[in-house]
Amino acid sequence: QVQLVESGGGLVQAGGSLRLSCAASGSISRISTMGWYRQAPGKQRDLVATITRSGSPNYADSVKDRFTISRDNAKNTVYLQMNSLKPEDTAFYYCNANVMLLGTFWGQGTQVTVSS
Repeated sequence: QVQLVESGGGLVQAGGSLRLSCAASGSISRISTMGWYRQAPGKQRDLVATITRSGSPNYADSVKDRFTISRDNAKNTVYLQMNSLKPEDTAFYYCNANVMLLGTFWGQGTQVTVSS
């Protein structure tokens, strides 16, 4: 099993920045791709960004050039640096990890609210 704990959410004004962190524990040696997803009220959960174990990122078009995903394998942590935040970025942000032979795991989520 793998446990994921997110932190770093909060309230910020439009144009501001936040940094999310997600710390993994458990069967961490089996973790391959990690990522961030978000879900706004009444909407489906959407991909924000993913990163492979070797560090190759992938972004949703809506966050390209504003968000940066990174990963520290030594600390078993994935980060999401969010700049130039917009009100439409308001959502619950979830950390995700794909774990070999075990499947996909999710964190409990952290709220990000961007005021206009």
